[in-house]
Amino acid sequence: MTNRTARAFDMLADPTRRAILERIGHAPAAVGEIAAGLPVSRPAVSQHLKLLKEAGLVTETAAGTRRIYRIDPRGLGAMRDWLDQFWRTSLDNFAAYAEAQAKEEEKE
Repeated sequence: MTNRTARAFDMLADPTRRAILERIGHAPAAVGEIAAGLPVSRPAVSQHLKLLKEAGLVTETAAGTRRIYRIDPRGLGAMRDWLDQFWRTSLDNFAAYAEAQAKEEEKE
């Protein structure tokens, strides 16, 4: 696992950052829209967004005086690639087990 991927996982350990990521996962949004309904202040949301951006999970673009935040697919892709290695191994192990069970049943 790269340091950047590890940092991304660390960032998602915080429930507020997970909530922020979920919100902008549905649609890009400005800080005020993201902060609405969260139990933290707008400045706190801005700090969380800064950390998510540094971890490569969020990007921002200027829209007039506002900053619009959205998911950075590259950051999530790196996390998914790391998780997929376990999924592939699990599927391979399951396939081997199923084949062994089928051979056992053929013998009976």
